[in-house]
Amino acid sequence: MEKTSISNHIRHLRFHADEMTQQELADRIGATRQTVHAIEAAKYAPSLELAFRIARVFGKRVEEVFVYPESQDGTRHEKSMY
Repeated sequence: MEKTSISNHIRHLRFHADEMTQQELADRIGATRQTVHAIEAAKYAPSLELAFRIARVFGKRVEEVFVYPESQDGTRHEKSMY
């Protein structure tokens, strides 16, 4: 499986959420642990709906959980605080 260009802070957020496991996050967002693992490892880009579900679990905006690199026109996207 090829890595996606979207990175994320899920592992960090899980750690700071009482060391939430991948399975606990998966249960809360209605996904499998394997899906959470693939997203966390940047091997899979979540759907927009799943990205919102993940962000809501942590009380964050999508942009605070997921990081999209510079666009083709050279503009920078705001980086997360993590």
